[in-house]
Amino acid sequence: MFERLKAIGAGLDEFYKAPYRREFARAAREEDDLFTLLVASELLGIPNPATYYTLELMPLMYEDFHAWHTRMGMERSPLDGVRCC
Repeated sequence: MFERLKAIGAGLDEFYKAPYRREFARAAREEDDLFTLLVASELLGIPNPATYYTLELMPLMYEDFHAWHTRMGMERSPLDGVRCC
């Protein structure tokens, strides 16, 4: 009985979340793009008040940098020090 109620609850949960899953994914991607822009802004020449804190995050962002700059419409990496293409 408990298993059946659990399955019904999971089905209802999926029913209500499914229409919004794409919007949640898009919002998360936009948030990640903004974060990447903030981290890479000093290297791009954009003044960043949080430079001291974001420069140490740059090595962690190198893996996703190619996907980010292609989503932003840049064919090649805008940074001289980052060769990803």
